[in-house]
Amino acid sequence: MADEPGARRPQPRGENARSDARERALTILYEAHSKQISPSSALDSLVLRPDEFTSRLVHGVEVHRTRFDDLIREHAKNWTIERMPVLDVSILRLAMFELAEEPETPVAVIINEAVELAKRFSTDDSGKFVNGMLSAVAPHLRG
Repeated sequence: MADEPGARRPQPRGENARSDARERALTILYEAHSKQISPSSALDSLVLRPDEFTSRLVHGVEVHRTRFDDLIREHAKNWTIERMPVLDVSILRLAMFELAEEPETPVAVIINEAVELAKRFSTDDSGKFVNGMLSAVAPHLRG
């Protein structure tokens, strides 16, 4: 049985693996924020090393954070980053990294995945907020 302790779960393939990596990256970014440490430090403290895509997402958010936060500030109407839910900001940063640095991933996939994370982990209004913000910034990141 898959639910027994020590039982192996099949490894996800394709987009499911990338969805899992996005979720794991989100939890690492949230942990870093909660502990007030860098995302790299949060990655280094993990007992189980994440997959390559998860690590790439976390490092990418860390490296490009200032750029992404500037875009969020520019496009957020009547909201400061400090007033936004931490999960929403982290989801936006993750998606913005993918938009900027993963050109083989379609824009619609990136936005849909971010919206799903927001609906699943944040507030009732977060899905709409994330969708609107990413739709506004996508042209600036994909040219």
